[in-house]
Amino acid sequence: MSLKLHTEEISVSLDRGTDIKDITTDFVRAVKKSKIDNGTLCANIIGSTGSLTTIEYEPGVIDDLKEAVDRLAPRDANYRHELAWHDGNGHSHVQAAIMGPSITVQIQDGKLCLGTWQQAVVINHDNRARSRRIAITVIGQ
Repeated sequence: MSLKLHTEEISVSLDRGTDIKDITTDFVRAVKKSKIDNGTLCANIIGSTGSLTTIEYEPGVIDDLKEAVDRLAPRDANYRHELAWHDGNGHSHVQAAIMGPSITVQIQDGKLCLGTWQQAVVINHDNRARSRRIAITVIGQ
């Protein structure tokens, strides 16, 4: 059997960071469009102040994640990035680097291999609202 490949890009509007949105349905839609039953979905955010991960998309844990990320790279700390750009988002770059720009999810029988309480999310860490572009590739049979 030969491998199939499907690529697409989505755009998600987010408020100033730390803002988190559930994009699981976008991934499900990409898998359906791909007509791939078994394989892998890979996605990456385009930009250095955004990230992708999975989490239970529930208000309490979302607030916990926001607080944890802010503790790791607080907005009010001194960042050398500011010496070059003076844009107030040094923390955004560090937070995004810690969280990571990409995600990979297995596909079995046409479904994403995610737990009952596990959703894919996009995070804007920047100090301004952003429309985040996410490149998605689905590969498999």
